[in-house]
Amino acid sequence: MPERASLNLWKKKLGRVPDSVWEQTALETLVLAENDLSEVSDKIGQLAHLRMLDLGHNQLTGIPETLGNVESLRDFLYLHDNQLTELPATLGKLKELRYLNISENQFARLPECVTKMTALVELHATDNRLTELPESIGELANLRELYLRNNSLVGLPPSIGQLKELRRIDLRGNPLRHLPEELRTSPRLEKIDLRWVDTLEETSWLEELEARGCLVYR
Repeated sequence: MPERASLNLWKKKLGRVPDSVWEQTALETLVLAENDLSEVSDKIGQLAHLRMLDLGHNQLTGIPETLGNVESLRDFLYLHDNQLTELPATLGKLKELRYLNISENQFARLPECVTKMTALVELHATDNRLTELPESIGELANLRELYLRNNSLVGLPPSIGQLKELRRIDLRGNPLRHLPEELRTSPRLEKIDLRWVDTLEETSWLEELEARGCLVYR
């Protein structure tokens, strides 16, 4: 295969990624979604110019540590609809990544490496098994949209109030009992979705958010 900036192998029934893909070191976009992949080679770390990677809709149980070496990865990283329970700490080196989707996996905790991706603008972690978020979530100073639908969250850490750029937070379908007071003063919050949450204690300050123009769905 000749080298090119973009390679789309979506739904090709590969089962395994051909070694020739890892030789295309000039790639900036690589789509490997829906290929029944159970693993990805460590050679992915050779793709030093990659800006977007789609590994969604596969059967992955792990991600190579070498992916953390691809520090050019800044546009999108799709890991949704796999069998992941953790991510390698090395992914914390992806300091320029703006969009991450780890929805529809088996995460019980949000991997700490995610909170090191300080350029993140949008984070999707819906349909997992999250029971809590780490305090370090507050380090995502650029985060605007946070999607946590259909997890097992009973609360959020106070550090969520440090997300001064947060516009939208989707908490649908979680057994939430309380929300941190810190959300009350989130300066840019435009939408908080609490539908399908019937366990939440009375939170009077939600009306204050509505009064200032924030959409509160419940």
